[in-house]
Amino acid sequence: MNTEALLNSLISLIGDQNVLRQKEDLITYGFDGTAGLKKLPLAVLRPKTKEEVSGIIKLAQEYHCSVTIRGSGTGLSGGSVPSENSIVLCLQRMSRILEIDRENLTLLAEPGVITEKIGEAIEPFDLFYPPDPGSMKISTIGGNVANNSGGLRGLKYGVTRDYVMGLEVVLANGEIIWLGNKCVKDVAGYSLKDLFIGSEGTLGVITKVLLKLIPKPTARKTLLALYDSMEEAARTVSTIIAHKIIPCTLEFIDRFTLESVEDFAQVGLPLDCEAVLLIETDGHPGQVEEEAQKIKTLAHEHNAREVRMAQSQEEAIALATARRSAFAALARIRPTTILEDVTLPRNKLGEMILFVQQIAQKYDLKIATFGHFGDGNLHPTILTNEKDEAEMKRVHQAMEDLFLKTIEMGGTITGEHGVGLAKKAYLKQQYKDHSYTLLKQVKQTFDLKNLLNPGKIFDA
Repeated sequence: MNTEALLNSLISLIGDQNVLRQKEDLITYGFDGTAGLKKLPLAVLRPKTKEEVSGIIKLAQEYHCSVTIRGSGTGLSGGSVPSENSIVLCLQRMSRILEIDRENLTLLAEPGVITEKIGEAIEPFDLFYPPDPGSMKISTIGGNVANNSGGLRGLKYGVTRDYVMGLEVVLANGEIIWLGNKCVKDVAGYSLKDLFIGSEGTLGVITKVLLKLIPKPTARKTLLALYDSMEEAARTVSTIIAHKIIPCTLEFIDRFTLESVEDFAQVGLPLDCEAVLLIETDGHPGQVEEEAQKIKTLAHEHNAREVRMAQSQEEAIALATARRSAFAALARIRPTTILEDVTLPRNKLGEMILFVQQIAQKYDLKIATFGHFGDGNLHPTILTNEKDEAEMKRVHQAMEDLFLKTIEMGGTITGEHGVGLAKKAYLKQQYKDHSYTLLKQVKQTFDLKNLLNPGKIFDA
């Protein structure tokens, strides 16, 4: 590869100011939110239009240079860490909301729009975009789509995939295609757009996203249930779902996390219980009131020490904000924070929490546990120091135990963070038949020269 000729061609295409080459500029783009994974790119490109993206991809093809696609870099699986001798294609400058269609309940956005800005843009119209990843204040909608992000509201409303109606994508050969439309029903051919959702930048570059919106719920109630036993908290979750109540949010926080969050957020959370459930129900006022009372009753039946109901919108927001701050609160304790992401059948949650406690003792590690109990998504969070080689060896052993146990229990190694670099070693063990080979065949079909985010999800 003639690097100098490639860079000169890229400068001619998008301008010298949009091709970053100095080491001090490249460092920021050499890692994401995943601990221990770093690699400097050859250059960082900041296009503004789909035509510029297409031109960059065509030049990458011509010079046989791999491309790593990036948004805000909040990923937690190494998906946006540059590959060897690659250029980074950063889409943050493509940050416009292009259309809010109130008749069809859709929104068209470029990939660099911050997720939270979508909610703010549609708020005046009493519309609602439910997916709410923990990084929503800084993550981009393109990154959300590329990783099929989830969030606290996933139990009731689903994940990003459930709200993507159309995509504009630049393929690995530079061609620009549109997939999907504003139609509620469409079974014309294969659903190709769904291949790109969750593909982690390995199949194409997303340059526009058409999102489905829904009417904003008119009422909401937030409850906090306190437990002296994690097992009782887990059983409460199963009972709530068994009674055909689907809360908007059904979150779990263990004691370690609780203490860290309260120290960080100072919202008056209790510090003397083993587990807390944060539960939110929304919808029609009458339905919300009835569900909140049923949830309160069921929690008490499963030995909740106390069930608090937020008395104001401010209190409800404070409780939800406290839960969202769990990662930030824990990150203050040790130099390195590894936020894991496994999902299990709900009836296995109690067993998995106990297993996490066991591996923490086995390997002498600090592990906090919180997560989206309602949809079975747990976030065991290991607090460590990546400069301590002996401790990091124990960390990797604990992670391997965690992933293998998850697979054994019928779960998945990732519910919302993606595979990236961090988990690809375990993907084949989850895919036990020809389906793993099929994944590689899909990649080869869309990216024959293996230029887009190579080495992510699996080794080519």
